[in-house]
Amino acid sequence: MIPKSGTGSLIGLADDDPKMIRLLRKNLEQAGYRVVTAADGPGAIELVENQEPDLLVLDVVMPGMDGCEVLNRLREFTWLPVIILSGKDDEADIVRGLEAGADDYVTKPFAPRELLARVTAVLRRASFGAEDRGTAIFTNGDLLIDYGQHLVKLNDKEVALTPTEYRLLSCLGQNVGRTLTQEEILLRVWGNGYQDEAHLLRVNVARLRAKLGENANATKYVQTRPGVGYMMPRLADATTSQGQS
Repeated sequence: MIPKSGTGSLIGLADDDPKMIRLLRKNLEQAGYRVVTAADGPGAIELVENQEPDLLVLDVVMPGMDGCEVLNRLREFTWLPVIILSGKDDEADIVRGLEAGADDYVTKPFAPRELLARVTAVLRRASFGAEDRGTAIFTNGDLLIDYGQHLVKLNDKEVALTPTEYRLLSCLGQNVGRTLTQEEILLRVWGNGYQDEAHLLRVNVARLRAKLGENANATKYVQTRPGVGYMMPRLADATTSQGQS
């Protein structure tokens, strides 16, 4: 029996396979989640717009519009957490989905417990508990991170980040000047069970750099330490001050 872990969160399922939908719905509901479903790409977008789920599980191969196209459309108006489902050999689709803004992925075939664990982990990253709600404001060059508001600004303009991207940038900012190994970052940002998911880190670093106006050859705030990990260098005017509570 699957232990209950959901707290009534609403999960959207988008897959054109009725058997897969029935299996996932059964296991998610047994775990305490509420579930709404869609059978194609346009239906997935309509589901998000009308039902406003807390998380979407999205198959890559669907009629009408594939999952990556759906994700590109969704990212125009929402940072809803998304887990993509893909065939085991479709690595290109996985990378494409992650680059489009997916938070995680699960490859078929998979055990129900694996998906449940991923759903729980992504929802945890998307929520901010008391331990995340400090009042400090960190500045480093033209970058500002307001930990109390979960707000990031660059050159006084807000930078729209997914919850995972925000946690990644915050992790680097809280350790400014220190190189973090890939394993450290994966554990701090993604949690237990992700230590071997280096591609998740690489794709999110690339997405974060793009939003900060950087790339792998020109970095200021997210620098690679080859063979080790990543760091945010401490610039001359780096400060941490108390914000408004």
